[in-house]
Amino acid sequence: METSARRISELIARNRRRPLEALVAHAWRIRNRRFRPLLGVSAPSPKVYRTGHFSNRPGRFVNISVTGARCSLRCDHCRGRLLHDMIPAETPERLVEVGKALRKRGCLGALISGGSVEGGFVPLGPFAGAIGELRRSGLHVIAHTGLIDRDTAVALKDAGVMQVLIDVMGDRRTIREVYHMRRAPPDFRRSLLMMREVGLDLAPHVLLGLHYGKIRGEYRALQYITEAGPQALVVIALTRIRGTPMSEVTPPPVPEIGRFLAVSRILNPEVPLILGCMRQPGPEKPAMERLAIDAGVNAIAYPLDRSVDYARGRGLRPVFTEECCSLMGDALPKRTGRQRAAGSGQ
Repeated sequence: METSARRISELIARNRRRPLEALVAHAWRIRNRRFRPLLGVSAPSPKVYRTGHFSNRPGRFVNISVTGARCSLRCDHCRGRLLHDMIPAETPERLVEVGKALRKRGCLGALISGGSVEGGFVPLGPFAGAIGELRRSGLHVIAHTGLIDRDTAVALKDAGVMQVLIDVMGDRRTIREVYHMRRAPPDFRRSLLMMREVGLDLAPHVLLGLHYGKIRGEYRALQYITEAGPQALVVIALTRIRGTPMSEVTPPPVPEIGRFLAVSRILNPEVPLILGCMRQPGPEKPAMERLAIDAGVNAIAYPLDRSVDYARGRGLRPVFTEECCSLMGDALPKRTGRQRAAGSGQ
């Protein structure tokens, strides 16, 4: 594993120094060789999405918090405000009631999440049995865990959780000063490797600019994720949330987001790469999405109409879903060996 980690670190360092245009072109060629010409468009129902191409429907994929609006960490970028838009279900019995009612109304699936307790994990262990009931009812269930112990990981695996989402951090100061956790970057690496060992499907997230808009530990996080071999890799960017210490912070510039996406594509040529839903709206959004497409992403959450049109212009056919973007891997198949050979000259 040490040799692999060293090799990954060398690849990151080498590619970070390359001119952006050449880096992005390389990433696009890898994407074009490895994956079929499709672009996933994810629009789960926590956000209304109506465009000329697709409209989502209320209640088709929901976010549920097992802690209600409570979070012990009160991270500087969120302060628990993201929990306010989730459906509260603070006991296993309530989670079953909520899930079954949603299923009767045509809900496809749910993200089970919540606020973190001290130590950086969401207290999902007591809810594993309830999650199993929701899976048996037909709901697609993914879980946002934070750091996690083996017993909880095994319980979630046995419950049938389809995927685990974890925000990965690679900078000690960010962990302490933004997340207020007495943890270190290797704790995230250990959690990733342990969850893979247990057999959970991983969709790690990297939040660019988490340290007050600066890129600090994101590439180390990418190293850990690449070592673990995830089923999907989701990249998001700092969003200014009113009432938080980062409400006036400038997110990372679009070229830096594009660079990270391109390096991620190069290091993970077989892994669905996704530009997730958390990113700052505004005048830079079109350029960000266009650069993400050029850098080889397989899916984008809530893209602009013009971004879908741009993808079509690059030869990609859009595939729409009302489920979470991290679940799009199965809808975005890789090329076969023969198809790769045919496309190698493109």
